[in-house]
Amino acid sequence: MADPFYDSQARLVAEEMAGDNAAPLSVGELAAKLKRVVEGEFGHVRLRGEISGYKRVASGHAYLALKDDGAVIDGVIWKGQVGMLPFQPQDGIEVIATGRITTYPGRSKYQIIIERMELAGEGALMALLEKLKAKLAGEGLFDTQRKKRLPFLPRVIGVVTSPTGAVIRDILHRLEDRCPSHVIVWPVKVQGEGSAAEVAAAIRGFDALVPGGPVARPDLIIVARGGGSIEDLWSFNDETVVRAIAACSIPIISAVGHETDTTLADHAADLRAPTPTAAAEMAVPVLADLRLTLAAHGQRTEKCARRYHERGRERLEALVRVIPRRDALLGPQRQRADDLGARLDRGLERRVTMARGVLDRSSGALRPAVLMRQLESARDRLDRTWRLAQSLNPDALLDRGYVRVTARPSGETLVSGAAARAAGAVTLHFRDGQVDAKVERAGPKPYDRKSEPADQPNLF
Repeated sequence: MADPFYDSQARLVAEEMAGDNAAPLSVGELAAKLKRVVEGEFGHVRLRGEISGYKRVASGHAYLALKDDGAVIDGVIWKGQVGMLPFQPQDGIEVIATGRITTYPGRSKYQIIIERMELAGEGALMALLEKLKAKLAGEGLFDTQRKKRLPFLPRVIGVVTSPTGAVIRDILHRLEDRCPSHVIVWPVKVQGEGSAAEVAAAIRGFDALVPGGPVARPDLIIVARGGGSIEDLWSFNDETVVRAIAACSIPIISAVGHETDTTLADHAADLRAPTPTAAAEMAVPVLADLRLTLAAHGQRTEKCARRYHERGRERLEALVRVIPRRDALLGPQRQRADDLGARLDRGLERRVTMARGVLDRSSGALRPAVLMRQLESARDRLDRTWRLAQSLNPDALLDRGYVRVTARPSGETLVSGAAARAAGAVTLHFRDGQVDAKVERAGPKPYDRKSEPADQPNLF
């Protein structure tokens, strides 16, 4: 049999041949035809498979693969659909994906554009739950060491729940019965699309309130929801809710579902309540019991005080019996005081008598003639001292035509021409006043006989 690639009709350059009615297609034309055929045939499909290689890129789109024992198909979830998924996709989880099959000409492959994704039965749901639980537990979000103590009597209680359900009415009714409190309700959806994001935002919102602000900051938060199936409670297994509870600085009571229901929010909360009503009971004490306890403490305190008073009085009476009488204690002191008083009187009389004798002896020496001589002698010494002081006064010579020169501004008396020239500015003290003057610093002029007056005789 001849090889068709080498038959005699083969040409180096393609040419149309007789009977050949198939025009050559471009790669793009073939890809477009395949795309139309695939999308027309598989415009709506539901695939069951296990997620593999899930990743979300910076654009917000998500890429993954669905596989079973015999085949693999790539999948794409556009950004708008990713946020609407009821759970966080993870590798190894079996799901049912709904979408349409299309081709990707750039890589010559087909893929599914996923519009909706659901877990493939309760087994897959539990597998996802256990996987997420192990992940969060490994991060320490469920450790008992990080759980906070609940306040004994919270002044403000924040409740995160639906505002229209029976849960909030049960909580308010139980709080009113036990201990009326200030309650702030943050309304959220507790089921369905977007409910997990609302619950997480409410927890973070309560935690962000500032003490003393326009909205009171709760001392305690109750996250509550009524009972339901595992699908109904799935929002409280969401990773965002669990992380919001673990990061909250306010103590949180989780009251989701009935007593047999358990969610990841229960593990992350500081305390789990079997029901919302039980959460209200855990939040506050019974006011009547508290009043009875306070009254009992008051009675015990009063009884202890009375007993202490009675025992003190008994000890005082016992001491009084052994204490000596006042007269017995003060008698010797009184007698000693009387003795000292008598001795004081005698001593004063003797002292006065002695002083009078000294005065009599001294008065004889005080004769007038002696005193006059002493005064005259003192007056003479004073006159001599005054005359000496007058003779030493430098200003006394001013009346005789002399001038006293002092430096300005120090006031130092100058006694030489060199000192006057050094001072520069001087004051001349005359008998009737002072005159300020300046001194030229030039020295004395040399002697010149020609400058002598004609009528002055020559001494030489």
